[in-house]
Order: sequence, then C-alpha cells, then structure tokens
Amino acid sequence: MQMQGHPFHLVEFSPWPLLNSMAILCMPAGLVYYIRGGSSTLLILGLIATALISYLWWRDVVRESTMQGFHTSFVTRGLKVGVFLFIVSEVCFFFAFFWAYFHASLAPSIEIGGTWPPIGISTLETFQVPLLNTSVLLLSGVSITWAHHSIEEADHKSAIQGMFMTLVLGFYFVYLQYGEYAETSFSIADSVYGTTFFLATGFHGLHVLVGATFISVTFFRLLFMHFDKAHHIGFLSAAWYWHFVDVVWLFLYVSIYWWGS
Repeated sequence: MQMQGHPFHLVEFSPWPLLNSMAILCMPAGLVYYIRGGSSTLLILGLIATALISYLWWRDVVRESTMQGFHTSFVTRGLKVGVFLFIVSEVCFFFAFFWAYFHASLAPSIEIGGTWPPIGISTLETFQVPLLNTSVLLLSGVSITWAHHSIEEADHKSAIQGMFMTLVLGFYFVYLQYGEYAETSFSIADSVYGTTFFLATGFHGLHVLVGATFISVTFFRLLFMHFDKAHHIGFLSAAWYWHFVDVVWLFLYVSIYWWGS
C-alpha cells in the first residue's frame, strides 16, 4: 500500500460483486417463476447463493481491514460513502410505503367507505404493544450509542455490554412484533389498510432482523478485538443502519399506529 500512487478505493480484485449480482438476479426471476406455478428451486438457490457469497465477500473485507491493514483513510472514506448511499436507498424504499399509506388515508375512496381506517377494520391499540416496541427500539439506540462512545474511549468492557444490550433489545422487538401480528384482527388482504400496514411494518421488521444480524457479527468482532478507537468502520456501519431503523419506526408509529388509528 505504500507503493500505491493514487488515492482511490482499490483494495484487491474480487469475484464476489459479479457473482453476488448474478445470485441476486436469480431471486426475483425465481420468485416470478414460482408465482406463475413453476418450481421454487431457482428462488431457493438464489437465496442460498446470495447468503453464501455475501458471507465470503464480507469475510474478505474483515480480513483486509483487520489483518492486512488495507483500509487506509481513503478506503475508509469510500466505505462510509457507500454505507451512506445504501441508507439513502433504504429511505427511498420506505418512502414508497409512506406515499401509498398517505395516498389512501388522506383521501379515502368510496370503495373503503370514504373513511380511514376503512369500515370493518379494528386497529391496534396505540399505547399498548406499539408503544412498548417504540420504547424498546429507542432504548436500543441509546445502548448502541453507549457502545460507540465506549469504543472511542477504549473502554472495551463497556462497549461489549452496550452491544449485548442492543442485541437483546433488537431480538426482543422482533418477538414483540410477532406477538402483535398474532393479535391483529385483520390480514394483509383486508383492504388497502391491511396491505399498507403489513408491508410497511413487515419490511421494517425484516430490516430489524438484518440489523440484529449485522450487530451480532459486530458483537463477535468486538469480542475478538477487531475494533479500536481509530479503526471501527464496521461498527459505525452497523450503528448507522440501526439508527436508520430507529428513525423509520418513529415515523411508522406516529403515522400508522397513532395518527392512522
């Protein structure tokens, strides 16, 4: 790296981006084929291949940063920009669900009775499980911030405690949301309300699972002393993603659970 004469994010040649794009392409193609009455083999193979290639790709990134010392300031900056752009794309993803929800709720059509929530829909209690979910997720944001400050202060024990608390709260949120879904009196097929509700909150729950997996890997890396006060871009990526999940849930709670009910 001392002989490198350019300030660009060029680390090593890797086959994983190309292979992963091909594996990801198999998932929507396999899903369409399965919906049209075909086999689910292509879909399952796409899911397995994507998971396996992603693991190998991220394993190489960890090796480059931790053992090979390839993550210079330029590479770190490129990774931060990449994570930021990824989160921006996720914001656009959820923006579509909010657009659909407010499009249907601000001017309810005659087909759903001209009212919101639609006639026949019994919404969830705003200040019961949804409020508990909000408290759990906000507390997890506090704990991961605690872990961040502990890493920057070289307090390894406190960082581990903060990450472990964040992990427990994240999976507890998923458990609470599962119980909430079991108690709903409507389904995803019950008018536009059921569709937008389960799509928005369901995809958020999926993002919480992804974030909890991200934090799990970061937690074990923290146990193996992969981070220090100067180099912890892997932790930063997980923390940024988790804060994004927190903010999206706040908008979901205010718009769907409180205002929409």
